[in-house]
Amino acid sequence: MIITVKVKPGAKVGPKLERLEDGSYVAFIRARAHDGEANAALVELLSDYFHVAKSLITIKSGAGSRVKVVEVLG
Repeated sequence: MIITVKVKPGAKVGPKLERLEDGSYVAFIRARAHDGEANAALVELLSDYFHVAKSLITIKSGAGSRVKVVEVLG
């Protein structure tokens, strides 16, 4: 499955994932966007949310952006 996720790094709430009406997601991540910490935290959050291994989640585009396209296998 391919999903679009808008990431909010450094959020005071979280980690939390909300699904929007258009089918995309908003991820509130406590980790800062520094040295890939927010991306790693996003993968961990999606892994818990979808109950799949972290190795089955790939950031397809937007690794340096707040809006990411993510593939979740499984």
